[in-house]
Amino acid sequence: MASDVKQIGNLVQEKSEFVRALFGEIDKVIIGQRYMLERMLISLLANGHILLEGVPGLAKTLAVTTLARAINADFRRIQFTPDLLPADLIGTQIYRQSDGEFYTRKGPVFANIILADEINRAPAKVQSALLEAMQERQVTIGDQTFAVPEPFLVLATENPIEQEGTYPLPEAQLDRFMMKLKIDYPNKEEERKILDRMAATSRKFDIKPVINPNQIAEIRSVVDEIYIDDKVKDYIVNIVCATREPKKYGIELGNFINYGASPRATIYLAVAAKAHAFIQQRGYVTPQDVKSIGFDVLRHRVIISYEAEAEDKTSEDIIKTIFDNIEVP
Repeated sequence: MASDVKQIGNLVQEKSEFVRALFGEIDKVIIGQRYMLERMLISLLANGHILLEGVPGLAKTLAVTTLARAINADFRRIQFTPDLLPADLIGTQIYRQSDGEFYTRKGPVFANIILADEINRAPAKVQSALLEAMQERQVTIGDQTFAVPEPFLVLATENPIEQEGTYPLPEAQLDRFMMKLKIDYPNKEEERKILDRMAATSRKFDIKPVINPNQIAEIRSVVDEIYIDDKVKDYIVNIVCATREPKKYGIELGNFINYGASPRATIYLAVAAKAHAFIQQRGYVTPQDVKSIGFDVLRHRVIISYEAEAEDKTSEDIIKTIFDNIEVP
């Protein structure tokens, strides 16, 4: 087993060489926000999707477009609005009078990286159309089914400060996202660097592709081979189960939790931990990988009660308590 882990480690070292170059290209444009950029890459390698929550102007769109250029991927930005229709997203069938036939016009969802801007501004039918593509990796238009291109990464944004005219995502739909990130303001030093770099009416950055979509598929197969010890697997299961029945683990949370994380959280936590280990150039998962990614995987899956809100508790507070009390292998 030790020799197998060593072989996997050597393979990871070889295949992860692109990570440094990738961040080097992105750093030409983006200052700071390493947390967001690393999670984007982890989600891409783990074949998941991300929900981004942050105020406008934090370089969310710029980060996604830069990432797409650095991996030579097809990118589409879709602005979600209350009058958006599912056909505007996935495409539709159009009647051609010249031959009396219908032909399919594909929508913007057929791209490698999708930025769904302000996803909570579109009605439920549009949200469902996107979430179906995320989950099933295919789209049905009329009587035809089309596969979306691979890799396929959806980054959806929500604005936390303006809720008027929004359609909040139901918990069942939120569960389709591998991670939910909360993006904060840059610090003072980063803000000064942003000023120096971006305060111009026109600025072009020469981003060179570091990797292509076909290579990402190969790298995903390497991520799948990263070793997780049985004790770390048990640690993941204990964390997720503790969100449902904390008392069984000696954690007193009162009636703060309405619903715990689903089995999908267990799967995503393991896969995302593997991807985190990969970008750290390791062929095995440590409990720290699980901790590093745990809040992002769980924060939108632990549904707190009114009692928790009354005591000013958040889902992050609950998750922190669970991590603090579950024994680390």
